[in-house]
Amino acid sequence: MPDIVDSQTRSRMMAGIRSQNTKPEMIVRRGLHARGLRFRLHPRDVAGRPDIVLPRFRAALFIHGCFWHGHDCHLFRLPDTRREFWQAKIKGNQTRDAKVRAELAAGGWRTLTVWECALRGRTAGITNAVDDAAAWVRSAAPSGEIRGAS
Repeated sequence: MPDIVDSQTRSRMMAGIRSQNTKPEMIVRRGLHARGLRFRLHPRDVAGRPDIVLPRFRAALFIHGCFWHGHDCHLFRLPDTRREFWQAKIKGNQTRDAKVRAELAAGGWRTLTVWECALRGRTAGITNAVDDAAAWVRSAAPSGEIRGAS
């Protein structure tokens, strides 16, 4: 199926998609702050520049969009146009994510990935997702993942 807009319009639309301060990220930030947790945002001195860092707990949180990171949920669907490009793009993102998690673990950081489907869509449970994230931060678990309900 051909794209319904020209390439310049599509390029402008894609350039407008944020990588920081997204709605899912803001939901988690507000929830953690309301639960008494204080954090830093996108620190340059931490590998991978996690979305949220809690230095006191040596915890780094990534809020991943299901499309951009190729999550296996109802929010992800590979586009019909330029499939090879999108497959390579998403695979590259997944490879980089794994490398960053390994770097952080080697540096003594714990990592948590909160997926967009846990915060929006038909499987969302915002309160549960934020409660789970806060509980994980206070735990000693080395890594974790919060995803939408099955």
